[in-house]
Amino acid sequence: MTAAPEVTAADQDRLRGIAYRMLGSTHDAEDVVAEAVLRWHRLPEAERAAVREPLAWLTTVVSRLCLDQLRSARARREQTAGVWLPEPRLSDPLAPAGPPDPADVVTLDDTVSFAFLVALERLSPAERVSFLLHDVFGVSFAEIAEVVGRTPAACRQLATSARRHVREERRYDVADAERDRVVRAFLDACRGGDLDRLVGLLDPDVTSVADGGVHVRVARRPVVGAATVARYLLGVMTTQRRLLGVDPEATVEPVNGRSGIVIRLGDTVLSTIDLAVRDGLVTRLYLQVDPEKLAP
Repeated sequence: MTAAPEVTAADQDRLRGIAYRMLGSTHDAEDVVAEAVLRWHRLPEAERAAVREPLAWLTTVVSRLCLDQLRSARARREQTAGVWLPEPRLSDPLAPAGPPDPADVVTLDDTVSFAFLVALERLSPAERVSFLLHDVFGVSFAEIAEVVGRTPAACRQLATSARRHVREERRYDVADAERDRVVRAFLDACRGGDLDRLVGLLDPDVTSVADGGVHVRVARRPVVGAATVARYLLGVMTTQRRLLGVDPEATVEPVNGRSGIVIRLGDTVLSTIDLAVRDGLVTRLYLQVDPEKLAP
């Protein structure tokens, strides 16, 4: 009898990449992949040996588990006051193994950015799963149909609809030297409390959104406008400094694959800031301050 194939580390990396993009949560992605691998090992030896493509089998299981979570999470998020933002990734972004489908492909660097993950929140769970599996991970619509429980043609339509919605969300967060310069200048202006300089780095219509979960009080609605956002940010920093009694350390480092700002007190991450940049100006800020999403 042919021995059952093992699940490799590369397989698990790809599965985590799929789950994170679907769920926007590193913790949930780890749990989903662990459950899928456990189900694989629980199969009788003969059944595992008969599976021609274990990674495809695991991808189907992970995607179904994510679809179930998305359906329940959608209801929870709609009942939560304020803004939902994904868990930030402070290490290398999760990259899928193997080439994606060349048709209508989404740049992989975009698919872990805050802007992209927030745009995915506009999609229904079935649209999100169909779009990500096909456009990002190159899974056929025939295979996606087994996950979603619809026909391949219906899954194609779901992906098309999702693609249209995502393209409506303009993304400016290109990783390059210009972006790095703006992010560093933004941090310097915040550190120095320089209101005029900070306003000058912000687009007139800049929007700031924050996610504090149930633990941290933040602005429940987006803050809009350069002067308003600048005063809001400097006020937040002043309040944080007063409450902590010290200045936390703020550094420029990778956040979801692009230069962002990480604020720490000792070994504890207090917040991350992701910035969308266009034409040398910050157009959008995503402030993640929910302790549950910042915990290791």
